Amino acid sequence: MDEKLKIKLSIADRVYPLTVDLSQEEGLRSASKKIDAMIKQFEENYAVRDKQDVLAMCALQFASQVEQKQVDSSIDSKDLERLKKINDLLFDYLEKK
Repeated sequence: MDEKLKIKLSIADRVYPLTVDLSQEEGLRSASKKIDAMIKQFEENYAVRDKQDVLAMCALQFASQVEQKQVDSSIDSKDLERLKKINDLLFDYLEKK
């Protein structure tokens, strides 16, 4: 059974108490730091009036990264499948010779 740990994460100047598995702590702390860094970057580069706008842009940024990885993975899988078919065709051809 995973040990539970009570932690507090600060995101956008708010503290969020969480109870998490010990194995999740490092990832959550890292994610919290990345979110805060992204918030700072958006606030420095754009005229932002509201933290909610910045948080929405952060959510969009992270979600688009996940989606792009899935798209890239799908493309890689299709390319790999094509290469496998070409390899099989070449192998069959060379076997017949």
